[in-house]
Amino acid sequence: MSVLRGELVTLRPVTAEDVPALSAIRNSPEVVARWSEGHLYDEDAEVYLIEHAGRVAGLIQCSEEDDPMYRHAGIDLYVDPALHGKGIGTDAVRTLARHLIHDRGHHRLVIDPAADNAAAIRAYGKVGFKPVGVMRQYERGADGRWHDGLLMDLLADELS
Repeated sequence: MSVLRGELVTLRPVTAEDVPALSAIRNSPEVVARWSEGHLYDEDAEVYLIEHAGRVAGLIQCSEEDDPMYRHAGIDLYVDPALHGKGIGTDAVRTLARHLIHDRGHHRLVIDPAADNAAAIRAYGKVGFKPVGVMRQYERGADGRWHDGLLMDLLADELS
């Protein structure tokens, strides 16, 4: 796995030394509200640490569907709430999207924020992701209730 560099972030493999900082971010109330409680990352995904200004800023992961009929990649991430609104998430998504399109040859990417997560939807829109539709009662939230998700996708020529 290579190190990927964006304008604001570096995406690199997670090390054992990163786990305490990632755990603190992952278990913050703002992140738990969106990700529920659980693992630091998806065991089946390709995982990158988001580093900003020399510190752990969050985590981003991607999964790939390699069936030629449906080939695409998906992205998911969380960012330290102390860094929200600073363009860190947008730059991390753009950096990983560029890698998935240019280096891995994907023509389409997907991301699925909670339908009420306006900040995430705006951030992904800055990269070029467009809303496809609402996935009703898509995920169970930390509150135990089902919440809608917004499916967004990006075609290779839409990457900004």
